[in-house]
Amino acid sequence: MKEQNLQIFVSIITNYFTQFGNDELVVDTPYLLENQQPKVHDYTGVIGISGVQKGVVYFTATTALLSSILDNMGEMDKSEDNLVDLAGEVANTVSGNARHEFGPEFHISVPFVFKGSPQSIILPKSGRSFIIPVSWRSQIGEIVVCLQD
Repeated sequence: MKEQNLQIFVSIITNYFTQFGNDELVVDTPYLLENQQPKVHDYTGVIGISGVQKGVVYFTATTALLSSILDNMGEMDKSEDNLVDLAGEVANTVSGNARHEFGPEFHISVPFVFKGSPQSIILPKSGRSFIIPVSWRSQIGEIVVCLQD
């Protein structure tokens, strides 16, 4: 994966938080992770990628980050269902916007969303994942991009 492609994901997550006044958003330097066990927080939304590129893009966040986003949306219901839905919505937004950048051959699946450790996120053994750490209002999350050309 090329560095300019990674920048697309950084821009997308920055734009996502702009709707909340992203002055408190910090996007740390992306780094590489050899694909062993996927890194996850409390809630994760996974999007499968197929077409010209194959792999996964996922958003994983702490309960506190998702709760802060819900607060900002004016949503008082912090139920597990709403937290799961929000993780999927962020993953879908990131992937959908990436599709606009990469073109119609960048096919995205519906989100697979879960709480806690993954039952099965399958990352290509030969591949590497780019981790894009984000924090907003001191709460943490990550965009994980694992794409093979």
